[in-house]
Amino acid sequence: MYDLTGFQRDLLYVIAGQEEPHGLAIKAELEDYYEKEIHHGRLYPNLDTLVEKGLVEKGQRDQRTNFYTLTRRGRREIEARREWEGRYVDTE
Repeated sequence: MYDLTGFQRDLLYVIAGQEEPHGLAIKAELEDYYEKEIHHGRLYPNLDTLVEKGLVEKGQRDQRTNFYTLTRRGRREIEARREWEGRYVDTE
């Protein structure tokens, strides 16, 4: 996870928090969080990078709609990141 951008990590968290979200659902969640528009030219290349790294799987719902899910490795990476963060951030 150390080689991911913050945006890519945020993509992982959004995908983890939804059941097989499609690109526009992911985009909407991130736009709510960032409070600005996320362009397709930023979103989809970063999703493709996560697929290439084996952190996310891309499936096809129909000819126009893809969905995304975390791989086991993606879940392990999130868990490891949260454990690492927990050493530095007091949640109480």
